Amino acid sequence: MNAKKDIITLAIETSCDETSVAVLKNGREVLSNVISSQTDLHKKFGGVVPEVASRKHIESMNAIIQDALDKANITFDDIDNIGVTYGPGLVGALLVGVATAKALAFGKGIPLVGVNHIEGHICANFIEYKDLKPPFVCLVVSGGHTHLVYIKDYGEYEILGKTRDDAAGEAFDKVARALGLGYPGGPEIDKLAKIGDKDAIDFPRVYLDNDSYDFSFSGLKSAVLNYLNNNKQRGVEIKVEDVAASFQQAVIEVLAEKSIMAAKEKGSKIIAIAGGVAANEGLRALLKKRCEEEGLEFKYPSKILCTDNAAMIGCAAYYDFIKGYRADMTLNAVPNLKLGQR
Repeated sequence: MNAKKDIITLAIETSCDETSVAVLKNGREVLSNVISSQTDLHKKFGGVVPEVASRKHIESMNAIIQDALDKANITFDDIDNIGVTYGPGLVGALLVGVATAKALAFGKGIPLVGVNHIEGHICANFIEYKDLKPPFVCLVVSGGHTHLVYIKDYGEYEILGKTRDDAAGEAFDKVARALGLGYPGGPEIDKLAKIGDKDAIDFPRVYLDNDSYDFSFSGLKSAVLNYLNNNKQRGVEIKVEDVAASFQQAVIEVLAEKSIMAAKEKGSKIIAIAGGVAANEGLRALLKKRCEEEGLEFKYPSKILCTDNAAMIGCAAYYDFIKGYRADMTLNAVPNLKLGQR
């Protein structure tokens, strides 16, 4: 009897300012995961400039694809499917990845799979934990997204709640900018929070309705900005580390408590986190503590898998591929693509 053939996936991710290409075996074994970050390029602008990001993706793409193939020790002839992020994200950046993937798929006759970027973040946990299986609750937190999701099966999601205004990462970046911390702001606030007093300032915890899993961070962001402006006008010294710690605590308490509530309602014994803000050490520590108190398992990806990367896209593509999903040459970038939408 012949052994089951391994499925090799080449994945491309260009949704924002990371150009990444990865090669995976059977969805969870990463053979290569090459990431070229543009952070230093965009720092001078205080944030990502879409046109600059798109051009940099074009400049970097071919070399990164070859690097990923070389590191995985394979050629295009070994690839069984190509996965690519087609949304959500910056439309110009997405188009670079989609056009590249379509060209490769057409030229080599390889099946193409379009992947939702948010789904990719969730799947980072499947790479980190080889034995992890649905169902479980996952908190997806990044610069553009804050979702609380029940993972019913591979590729099957129930959105329990999402932000009604600012995403958590967006609030971090805006507060960081107001504090003069530069870009990206999240890691800088997390670093300062370790030396600041999280109880120094009573910023609001916005829970919305008691039974709602939605989030809102716009009011909290405004409260921080008002605090800074009022103290500057009165000539009162501002302890940046205390502001950072108090702000971060107000965000992560809401994220953690709503995640615990959701897990209890769904009867899930596992809470996972994903996305750029999942690298926040304050959030990780609080959720770990709360999960231990509630007798729940807590899962989180390595920090390299929290950032935008193609390995997570390859994992999501693999599960779609074995379920029979395929994209054709009409695949296009969908900058506002919703989780679960195809």
